[in-house]
Amino acid sequence: MLFRKFTAFAIVTSVLLTGCSVVERWVYRPDINQGNYVTQDAIELLQVGQSKEQVVFIMGSPMLTSVFGDNVWYYVFRQQPQHEAVSQRTYAVYFDEMGIVKDIKNSELAGSKSLEEMNKQGISDPIDTKSEDDNSESES
Repeated sequence: MLFRKFTAFAIVTSVLLTGCSVVERWVYRPDINQGNYVTQDAIELLQVGQSKEQVVFIMGSPMLTSVFGDNVWYYVFRQQPQHEAVSQRTYAVYFDEMGIVKDIKNSELAGSKSLEEMNKQGISDPIDTKSEDDNSESES
């Protein structure tokens, strides 16, 4: 009789524990980076009046373009480190009929980290943002 109670207790306990968030923390979840890796340096270089070629040189190819033409490019950077909250930054670059930047807008998910904070997380392969001057000083 005691063995049956213990077995029933063990089954109920194991079923209840599988739904706990504590158990989920033990499960490995990879860091997930999606979209265009956007740095603060690139955003500072991006300006109204630049051509599409200049934007591609600074920001790379857009993740999405407008379905109503090629006059809006979207750059989305989304990051989810293991069990932490998702951070997402979206930059929309608007062009006129001549292919010149006329407006730049950005948006973010509520509670998202800044670009600097996302870059400092050290997840996946970090992008080296040092200039050549920094490299030459360390060599001498």
